[in-house]
Amino acid sequence: MAASTLPTPGKRFVIGVPYVWLIVFFFLPFLILLYISFVDMGNDINPFKPIWDSQTGLLKLKYENYWSIFRSGEGGPMFQTLYVEAYLRSLWYALCTALLCLAVGYPFAYFIARSSPSVRPALLMMVMLPFWTSFLLRVYAWKGILADQGVLNRALMFLGFTSEPIQLLYTDVSMLVGMTYVYLPFMVLPLYANLVKMDFRLLEAAHDLGASPFKAFWLVTVPLSRAGIIAGFMLVFIPSVGEFVIPSLLGGPENIMIGRVVWDEMFTSNNWPRATALAVVMIALIVVPLAIYYHYTGDAAEAAK
Repeated sequence: MAASTLPTPGKRFVIGVPYVWLIVFFFLPFLILLYISFVDMGNDINPFKPIWDSQTGLLKLKYENYWSIFRSGEGGPMFQTLYVEAYLRSLWYALCTALLCLAVGYPFAYFIARSSPSVRPALLMMVMLPFWTSFLLRVYAWKGILADQGVLNRALMFLGFTSEPIQLLYTDVSMLVGMTYVYLPFMVLPLYANLVKMDFRLLEAAHDLGASPFKAFWLVTVPLSRAGIIAGFMLVFIPSVGEFVIPSLLGGPENIMIGRVVWDEMFTSNNWPRATALAVVMIALIVVPLAIYYHYTGDAAEAAK
């Protein structure tokens, strides 16, 4: 009986392929990042100084790469650095982007799920159509739309809403518009996948019991689509934190996010150890809360069983 419960070679292969992929393309590169974040820049052929002192047999870990992220100089105040500001700004933009995508994407996903099966493929194609064009072209298109002499400002002046161009580009507005537009499909698709499986007869039952349309939606539809909301929120929030292209093209000096800071440290300052330390901290800011969340939700699910 014990032998029969062991997975077959085919099952082991299918299970092992994702693990090998994660080890090769995530875990090993992360270990390289972690290694570089604790060393110093070298002056010879090797770009980094060795982490192991062969004479003393001790590890020479440069914690300053991490310490300088949170404190500027000796005796400086904690958490008042450019890096901390960039982290907080990135988290704020990512949170706003995820909430905007949820506000826009949920009605769209709900409409697709409730529409006729014959038109769903066309509606889903509309959601995925932006992926057929270049990411840079889509961002540059918004740059032309939001510019001082762009399409939007010309339309507003033509309609008489304003007599002079409104500063839209290189502001929070352009940042959030661009990020919401780019990441909206990542919210719509998981929501649709969740809502399309919902039994809409439950809404009819709620109406028969006297619930208003809004109350039925809030007490029935939203709880049943919780998994899709969480999946879409994470698919939008996680890549938004490290976004680089959109802040560079649509943002201004006040909209610098951590992705741009890492780029400047690596390719402008040529300080790879600090750049990798910034990347490691950014990964920890995302992975650790996710791990805690899934740990407690998993325990709650087990307790419910």
